[in-house]
Amino acid sequence: MSVDLEALYIDLHRHPELSFQETRTAGVVTRALAALGLDFVEGLGKTGVATSITGEREPEPGTRGPVVWLRADMDALPVHEETGLAYASTARGTDPSGTDVPVMHACGHDMHVTALLGALERLTATKAEWAGTVVAVFQPAEEYGAGSQAMIADGVLDAFPKPDIVLGQHLTPLPAGTIGVRPGTQMAASDGLTVTLHGRGGHGSRPHATIDPVVMAAATVMRLQTVVSREVDPREMAVVTVGSIHAGLKNNIIPAEARLELSLRYPDDDARASVMARVERVVRAEAAASGAEREPEIVVDHSLPPTINDPQATARLTAAFDRAFGEGTVVDPGMFTGSEDVSWFARDAGAPLVFWFWGGVDPQQYADAVARGTVNEDIPTNHSPFFAPVLHPTIERGVDALVIAAREFLS
Repeated sequence: MSVDLEALYIDLHRHPELSFQETRTAGVVTRALAALGLDFVEGLGKTGVATSITGEREPEPGTRGPVVWLRADMDALPVHEETGLAYASTARGTDPSGTDVPVMHACGHDMHVTALLGALERLTATKAEWAGTVVAVFQPAEEYGAGSQAMIADGVLDAFPKPDIVLGQHLTPLPAGTIGVRPGTQMAASDGLTVTLHGRGGHGSRPHATIDPVVMAAATVMRLQTVVSREVDPREMAVVTVGSIHAGLKNNIIPAEARLELSLRYPDDDARASVMARVERVVRAEAAASGAEREPEIVVDHSLPPTINDPQATARLTAAFDRAFGEGTVVDPGMFTGSEDVSWFARDAGAPLVFWFWGGVDPQQYADAVARGTVNEDIPTNHSPFFAPVLHPTIERGVDALVIAAREFLS
């Protein structure tokens, strides 16, 4: 069987699905695995799929051979696509609140799935050349930061040989053909918070008889901006973002509550504890300053650890990429302030992790933007409605990177 990876990618891009709703995507994956002659387990973490390939070479005497896990995430985002592509998504879905939303693969997870299926095809075709086991994990709900733990709770670490190393990759707005990886902290830790501020509702014409949670929310949002700008050492990294505010239904009704959704980012556990404490202090102080009669509620919706690349394994893989792709292909992209849940697989298994980025931007377009000093304006980033990788050589480099990485640690 030869997988038409371009057609596969276009199909996935046209049919995105929200987190924990990736049933069609999982079906595409399982049909491709079946066509490759691979057994698989589906329904892990609701919609996740995992499979394995055993090499045909004899492992070293007395060993089982190395076990390499490869991971791709499958979910899309509630974003209205504005790329203008002939295969742009027009899909819609229902989010956890029951709201009808547009859906788009605005983070490249469709490319992640495509690359991993392409890598599995090649590893299957060459299994006479290597010893050990490759476990491939197609994970749901990375955007919720919950999919990897859901698969672990459903027994993926028990159903398959535990990893000696976990490998993964993510599409990013670097020039196509480029690999970005660094030892140590590659991506930040994060928490998602929901803050509910309680006021006292009433008529919009009688604000003196109410405790207005809209004003309370506005004051809280503004004060939260000082956590990073005035309380975190400028030499350190931290992010406090209020991503959504919900309050009220009509202009002449002061509501009883307001809800804020926050995204917090930091490089390590010490910074996390410090920022979380400051955020809680601000929220409670602004509620008290507004005369709130009930304490605000602060709920941690998800918590992700930093994505930390094993230094020795990263150096080994960087050298392998340099040999395969040429010196200068691999760059240090710096620490990303985005977060990932891939590291739970490695952490729970006690295995090292290497997670890298690969570029999807037309190299000339990227070079022109650099020359103009307009990269931020002209190169759409992940989660943008304009995010659209060039198909080639992005697909080929994604497949090659996974195969080279797997073979490096299987050898």
